[in-house]
Amino acid sequence: MKKLLALVIMVTMLLSLAACGGSDAETTKAPGDDTTTTTTVAEEVEPTTVDSGSETATDLSFWTFQELHNQFMIDAVQSWNEQNPDRAINLTVEVYSFDELHSKLQIALQTGSGAPDLVDIEIGKYANFLMGNTVPLVPLNDVIEPEQDNLIMGRFENYAKDGQYYGIDYHVGATATYYNTEILEAAGVNVDDIKTWDDYVEAGKTVKAETGKYMMAVETTEHWSFYPLLVQKGSDFFTADGEVILDNETNIEVLQWLHDRVYQDEIAVKAPGGFFHAEEFWAYFNEGNVASITMPLWYLGRFTDYMPDLAGKMTVRPMPVWEEGGANSAGLGGTGTSVTIQCEDQQLAKDFLFFSKISEEGAIKTWSVLGFDPLRKDLYDNAEMTEPNKYTEYFGDNLFDVMLDTADSIGKIVVTDDRYPNAISTVQKNVMFRVLEENSQTPAEALTEAAEEMRAMS
Repeated sequence: MKKLLALVIMVTMLLSLAACGGSDAETTKAPGDDTTTTTTVAEEVEPTTVDSGSETATDLSFWTFQELHNQFMIDAVQSWNEQNPDRAINLTVEVYSFDELHSKLQIALQTGSGAPDLVDIEIGKYANFLMGNTVPLVPLNDVIEPEQDNLIMGRFENYAKDGQYYGIDYHVGATATYYNTEILEAAGVNVDDIKTWDDYVEAGKTVKAETGKYMMAVETTEHWSFYPLLVQKGSDFFTADGEVILDNETNIEVLQWLHDRVYQDEIAVKAPGGFFHAEEFWAYFNEGNVASITMPLWYLGRFTDYMPDLAGKMTVRPMPVWEEGGANSAGLGGTGTSVTIQCEDQQLAKDFLFFSKISEEGAIKTWSVLGFDPLRKDLYDNAEMTEPNKYTEYFGDNLFDVMLDTADSIGKIVVTDDRYPNAISTVQKNVMFRVLEENSQTPAEALTEAAEEMRAMS
């Protein structure tokens, strides 16, 4: 009865969205991913089909909410068909808005019909599809485990339940710090002298005193300024066994650290637009107003695409550490591509998914096509990986050193708890805004209130 009621509510919401959307475009921001995509909510989705030309080819469908992923999979199926003519695939791709895809997929899986063969599920939404005793996705262990010694397995744990892996990401999502060397040099700061967060703060004070510019920016309507820092420190929102730890001492200390950078020593500026994917922020950063930000490596493309004036001025380093010998990164964000149980040829879909993302060829293309850090750690010194491209031209050729330096710090984050999507939303809309934008609550007050909300959902 509960499932039926949930389905009715979802259908009503979806119809209401279509009815009031008209032809107005809506920017949909994926709240834990490498994605910001603009689509028309009520617009008829025009699928793209890659026809193999083979009469014996198998038809597979793929849904995504990111045009970059669309192009990546089209490239992958073309390579697959060239190398596997006896198992050719006709791939039909449909690109939806972020919210529409996840709602449409939930309905299709609950009703038992209408789901695609392959689908992108954003990491913050993934827990919604692992609920209950029967997961509507196909385990991928048989294509993942033979390569596990070459893979950064912490990223696969994010899409796992009861020992079964259900999703394959596009990247590691190692978090790093991006520095504007022009600003640092003007302040007399050597980027390689910044080893710890204490060093970072002292460098920031020098930058502010010498140049009048800010050392860092913080988001006030998103979680990227906060979440990587606490994960780096070994914390999270939940424990693996479901305990809510959003308001633990570590998380309060980290949020207080961010608050102090804004309101105490004033080396941090509130990001124009509220988050690091706002056009206002890109313009502000592009003008050279901020010396650094800390984001996952999938943010490389945001610089090359939206901040062109900084080409040749930016460099990337592992995150400063909280203490000597501590973790220098955190693997965050992501989208798990999964095979649904409605797929008729599940083995073909799994083999193609392996080929597209974690075969040697596929992993290299996640870098060369998407600019993402691949899931295979054995390829970071591969000659094909070190060929110049727009990212090395923009940032320099040390990107692979950063990938290697941070690989050991990438572990699992607890994203499979049913309450995780709500926790992310609450942190974004309430905690970050009240603490960093309004300064109306202390970190302890905001996090305690949010944690109690999560505990009430148990």
